[in-house]
Amino acid sequence: MTGKYDDIIDLPHHVSTVHPQMPMSDRAAQFAPFSALTGYEDAIAESARLTQSPFILTEEEQALLDAKLRYLRDHIESRPLIELEIYVPDERKEGGCYQSLTAHLRQIDPHRQSLHLTNGTAVPISHIRSLTILPSPIAPP
Repeated sequence: MTGKYDDIIDLPHHVSTVHPQMPMSDRAAQFAPFSALTGYEDAIAESARLTQSPFILTEEEQALLDAKLRYLRDHIESRPLIELEIYVPDERKEGGCYQSLTAHLRQIDPHRQSLHLTNGTAVPISHIRSLTILPSPIAPP
């Protein structure tokens, strides 16, 4: 049986001398699925990302935090080492997350109601969930 392409079936594969060969990664991209809704997967992933609601301190917790802040204000010159659990609001959606932070205290700003740490972080006092004063053998400069 003779076929339509029997005369060319055994010829070597043609390689152009004018055009460079396409890299394999680009060739594979030709067959990638088409996404008609650009950004849809990102929007779905963002809506699935969980956030937490901000906390509200009880009166006892608030009184304890106030006492610790007064102690820190009185001992600010020693740059005490503190550990904070703070609420960080989410930039994209309602809610946020809790983070732990350990650093030396540099300043308490009563006008902005914030703590300034030696690592350059400013923490609003209203975002503090818990504060622990740690023993500090060496205070930073």
